[in-house]
Amino acid sequence: MFDGLSSRLQATVKRLKGHARLTEDNIQDALREVRMALLEADVALPVVREFITEVRQKAAGREVVGSLTPGQALIKVVHDELVQVMGGTGAGLNLASQPPAVVLVAGLQGAGKTTSVGKLARLLREREKKKVAVVSCDVYRPAAIQQLETLAGQVGVTFYPSDTAQRPEAIAGAAVERARREMKDVLLVDTAGRLHIDDAMMAEIQSLHQAVDPIETLFVVDAMTGQDAATTARAFGDALPLTGVVLTKADGDARGGAALSVRKITGVPIKFMGMGERPDALEPFHPERVASRILGMGDVLTLVEEATRQVDQDKAERLARKLKKGRGFNFNDLHDQLSQMQRMGGIGSLLEKLPGAGQLPEAVKTQANDLEIRRMMAVIGSMTEQERRRPELIKGSRKRRIATGSGCQIQDVNRLLKQHAQMSKAMKKFSKGGASKMMRSLGGRMGGMGGPGGPGGGPGGFPFR
Repeated sequence: MFDGLSSRLQATVKRLKGHARLTEDNIQDALREVRMALLEADVALPVVREFITEVRQKAAGREVVGSLTPGQALIKVVHDELVQVMGGTGAGLNLASQPPAVVLVAGLQGAGKTTSVGKLARLLREREKKKVAVVSCDVYRPAAIQQLETLAGQVGVTFYPSDTAQRPEAIAGAAVERARREMKDVLLVDTAGRLHIDDAMMAEIQSLHQAVDPIETLFVVDAMTGQDAATTARAFGDALPLTGVVLTKADGDARGGAALSVRKITGVPIKFMGMGERPDALEPFHPERVASRILGMGDVLTLVEEATRQVDQDKAERLARKLKKGRGFNFNDLHDQLSQMQRMGGIGSLLEKLPGAGQLPEAVKTQANDLEIRRMMAVIGSMTEQERRRPELIKGSRKRRIATGSGCQIQDVNRLLKQHAQMSKAMKKFSKGGASKMMRSLGGRMGGMGGPGGPGGGPGGFPFR
């Protein structure tokens, strides 16, 4: 997400060099480029105009202090304004009510309402330790009820059955009563959508809202609809007292205009952002972290939080003890590491959150892809348990069998064996207290990012090639 906007903004601020302060004259061209970058990212025109005006007023006359360059000084102004446009601070769910806290989820058909209900239910159960129930009031699309039942089973929350012959208000009212009896903490109510906004849909959702009196009314909108996302959110905001927005399919939108437009146009905060199809691919929306990603500063806080949740601490400790005792790093260990990387969103997601990763050459980004990870896992999956534990056994005929079983070439098997040997050697050094030496060596190899010894530049480059 934000690929185009991020690259344009970063290129723009690099041009401001050799000035002692930011003035109207020396930031004029930079602001013109920022304006074009925002418009190309599909940010709504009124939002762009206000954004540029604010940045110009705050930047003009600002001294470039210390070792900062003018570009870095402008980055600070742009970053702060991006944070303000997207809401200032993260806004979580307000569940402070007599249980069950009712959360009504609305939106157009195809925006990802039902999937978002499932993801949100999982998030509340796992991270907030809430007892969650879900119910579908979509009586026009029978598959919606079945879909929510399936999702509820996958994420481990209670599903309340409903039927297309019932009225939505009756379904929701009965679900609230049952949730109260069963002492649920949260009830998520999925509603019907239409392909477009119409009076009948708005009247129904208003009636449903009045029947259940939710503490949170979330509007689900597809990020890939661009400026239409903000327009649709405003239409729903006129009909309902919205309390927040869930931005879905954000991983498929390289522009990011919806994230920058929705809050400013509707006055409603973005509370969650969907970043994939997985049941856990829903992130709380933090404006300051998203602004940092846009400007290439990374998002280390989110990366650490994901690692804390996704990394199996017991397995990590067992691996550490194993390496300390001098036992080798085998293919079972490598498979575990690759699986954990995938659970954290894959290489693309990790790179997006690393500071400076946006400056990596395109060749490196192409090499560092999730297809390569899946290929490596397929090769490992075609090995016998003995081969995984003792990689030295894998010779000619075994290589051919593994290649055939994984749908890969023998060259792919050879490459994985070489990569594993390099990792094993590195792990052995690490276990013997060579961590500081390894870091110094890594620093030398990464110098220049793409020069000799860097990614794609010979020995010691990026391992996934």
